[in-house]
Amino acid sequence: MDGLVVPAVESARDLGVIVSRDLSPSLHISNIVAKAHKRTAAIYRTFRSRNADSLIPAYLTYVRALVEHDTVIWSPYRPTVKDTEAIETVQRRFTKRLPKFSALPYTERLNASTY
Repeated sequence: MDGLVVPAVESARDLGVIVSRDLSPSLHISNIVAKAHKRTAAIYRTFRSRNADSLIPAYLTYVRALVEHDTVIWSPYRPTVKDTEAIETVQRRFTKRLPKFSALPYTERLNASTY
């Protein structure tokens, strides 16, 4: 355009979604997972009580909403196993820290915590 060369970049952010050169959602997912882990840590620092009845709504409001935001855009097809496992680590770590759920296996924690 007018003699200017548009520089090539590895990734760009558009509407809050990080798009990589190869259109893989891995960069976006790793960014979301890092933010989600920070938010879960903030929830545990903020609440003195470890009552699941107060922590789970906070998780659903602040963390799960972040993880699910624009999933149709960044993952129109099935994500890779590595990306799926990275997303699952957020929920797995959160439920493991809940006192009455910590001894349960992950699948039972999901059923018991009504996600």
